[in-house]
Amino acid sequence: MAKHVFLTGPPGIGKTTLIQKATEVLKSSGIPIDGFYTEEVREGGRRIGFDVVTLSGRRGILSRVGSGPSTARREYRVGQYVVDLISFEQLTLPLLRNPDLGSSTVKKVCIIDEIGKMELFSQSFIQAARQILIGSGTVILGTIPVPKGKPLGLVEEIRSRKEVKVFNITKENRDSILQDIVAAVQSCLK
Repeated sequence: MAKHVFLTGPPGIGKTTLIQKATEVLKSSGIPIDGFYTEEVREGGRRIGFDVVTLSGRRGILSRVGSGPSTARREYRVGQYVVDLISFEQLTLPLLRNPDLGSSTVKKVCIIDEIGKMELFSQSFIQAARQILIGSGTVILGTIPVPKGKPLGLVEEIRSRKEVKVFNITKENRDSILQDIVAAVQSCLK
């Protein structure tokens, strides 16, 4: 039986939108839920980076085009984007390290959108996500990229775990799959 639910599919297919819609449905049914999603940042119609947004509305930089913060000892790059590891970790690690959102008898849902190249520069993030995957009563509803290029260790680990249900999001199913995703998460909570 699945303990976690992940969505995968090409960039721009609608994974984050589905995560946000599923979050609203789960919240409205009284399920304790917390976590974060990533959001494109645009300027003049051009994408200039990504922000991390928590479900409580806090926002921080994940990446921007160009150079990183001047305090960075090392630049973490994915294509044209420089990852702001400090900002990312400050916002996400408290959510992942304290996924127990209420009493210990009630299972919770932790949104992790996404586990991808940018996020995987953080060893602390990898450890915290792995801890939830392996041993807590918290259900992850997350997104992972489609395999492309060099395999990403944690992504392949998630994809191969028996207790993880992975939905492949396509143009054909993205408008009809929401209820299947919500049902899968609800069954993980039982």
